[in-house]
Amino acid sequence: MTDPVLYNYDLDIDCYTVRMIAGCLGIALELRNVDMFPGNEHLSPEMLALNPQGRLPVLVEDSLVLTQPLSIILHLAETRCPEHPLLPTDPGIGARMLDWMTFAAREMGVAGAARATAMLGAPGDLDALRAQARRALRLVDDHLTLQGFKGLGFVAGPEVTLADLMLFPPFALSRDFGIDHDAFPALRNWARRVRKTKGFSTMPGIPDYH
Repeated sequence: MTDPVLYNYDLDIDCYTVRMIAGCLGIALELRNVDMFPGNEHLSPEMLALNPQGRLPVLVEDSLVLTQPLSIILHLAETRCPEHPLLPTDPGIGARMLDWMTFAAREMGVAGAARATAMLGAPGDLDALRAQARRALRLVDDHLTLQGFKGLGFVAGPEVTLADLMLFPPFALSRDFGIDHDAFPALRNWARRVRKTKGFSTMPGIPDYH
């Protein structure tokens, strides 16, 4: 089985999420780096032929092309290592994992836009994006606080799952667009636990104290 090809920009949140989770799953990827900023190579005719939305990451595996981080992660996990510990065997925990993965893809997607606006000059209303990201992070922090009262250290249950790994980058990199981590104590403690996942990798901008 050949390694899937990931079209990647090292400083993009979604690309980092896919790379990091693939590493935790023990899946090798062939990286093809794209000059997203300042080169706008993701908008080239070749890249738009792969993803007309003009976004990264893009995963190519034989004739299959996937353009959404959630579908990329689930496809890699389910086809390459379906019995990995990051995929819970308990149906209830599995359902909660998928629910939080969907939350990460939908509600926390604003974090990537806020970071691109703050750091890379992408168009967008930074104040509005920051406020949306802060509200989403507050929901996760409150949930983790309740999980702690139940003796559960992660969003879906007692052990780390793909959902935690998907939620990690938007929080860990949120200082890049002006969100103070001190306001989210449950997330700070949770992030320390997530970083202990076997195969975890970091990227520039993630603070060491997590």
